[in-house]
Amino acid sequence: MKYQDYKEYLSPVLAKSSDLVMKSGKGCYMTTIEGEEYLDFVQSIAVNALGHCHPKVTEAAKGQIDKLISGSFNLVNYEETLKLSEKISKAAPGDLNVTFFSNGGAEATDGAIKLAKSATGRPGIISFKGSFHGRTIAATAVTGSNSKYRKNYEPMMPSVYFTSYPYCYRCPYETTCEKCSLQCMRELNEIFENLITPDSVAAIIMEPVQGEGGYIVPPKKYIQKIREICNEHGILLIFDEIQSGYGRTGKMFASEHFDVVPDIMTVGKAIAGGFPMSGIISRKEIMDKWPVGTHGTTFGGHPVCAAAANAVLDVFESDNVLDNCNKKGEYLKERLNEMKSKYPIIGDIRGLGLMIGVELIKDDGGINSQARDAMLKHCKENKLLMLGCGKNVVRFCTPLNIGKEDLDKGLAIFEDGLKSL
Repeated sequence: MKYQDYKEYLSPVLAKSSDLVMKSGKGCYMTTIEGEEYLDFVQSIAVNALGHCHPKVTEAAKGQIDKLISGSFNLVNYEETLKLSEKISKAAPGDLNVTFFSNGGAEATDGAIKLAKSATGRPGIISFKGSFHGRTIAATAVTGSNSKYRKNYEPMMPSVYFTSYPYCYRCPYETTCEKCSLQCMRELNEIFENLITPDSVAAIIMEPVQGEGGYIVPPKKYIQKIREICNEHGILLIFDEIQSGYGRTGKMFASEHFDVVPDIMTVGKAIAGGFPMSGIISRKEIMDKWPVGTHGTTFGGHPVCAAAANAVLDVFESDNVLDNCNKKGEYLKERLNEMKSKYPIIGDIRGLGLMIGVELIKDDGGINSQARDAMLKHCKENKLLMLGCGKNVVRFCTPLNIGKEDLDKGLAIFEDGLKSL
């Protein structure tokens, strides 16, 4: 079986990074139908926090399939989904204790925007350049990482305004984190002064660590200032934790690194161990302002996904997954920084936990997209799957329970690529 033989039956709108046809997966690895094994440092873009086909996750899903597959969550309640709602309430930061279950990240983004507009009665949404929140119309409207995502779909959802995300490595004000006085906050103030008054803004939506934009970690004081502004003007703060949440940054949610609790949080990707599930999490007083019947779902809260999601949280606790994530993340950054001292093509290494980005640069420090693409090609040819983000960043997105042997194997292939570049 070859992908090319079936290509005519699939819409070409979906960008493909390879023509590999996979038959199976286990832990850090996937195996093609030809029997070739690939080390997977993509893990469905942070979906498989526990690697492929973790036995406890698959066991839980199989057990639920034998009992009940679907009955519509607006008609009946599912035992596994009710249990999951309580577990998420305990795991979520602050007083975020009410969840609306959805099927994917973009759908959660749409729901979060609807919730914010409904709860505040305001029309405006402020997002960030470099952001990625999904591909539906509303999610695309608040996405600012690539103009091609918006091409042919204008006009988008109205009353959306973009400000710059704090990208310290390429600070336009040419300052350092130590000397930074948050000059980048001026852009947000100018939006309030020139485009929309704060009392017309329903929400500011942001990734606490930017994913598609380049695995960018903002200064803690910037995130805290955004929280202050939201508090001052009655604006709801939405954190998109779809990629950064569920342990990816070494804490259960990335917001915990900044000591900031959002008003609304979206989760997805890793929540159900590979099954399609997402959620919108907020406080009860906000959720209570969402009138009954004004939002809904057919498959949200699916019992098979919920069973898998409960197993994921159980494994996080029993196997000390966050501890492993932090230890392996520190080791990964140490090894990458050793490479940075040897290979000037590495400009920056950044990230938290096992959400690590390596920015490749030209001799003059400029963006080196060609080198990034060549690195991804080299890795694939040597049976290592990796993806880029931003314009010139290679992202490491391993399972959170990865072992040192597999990490070293991938790092060796990566370093060989640096030598060739």
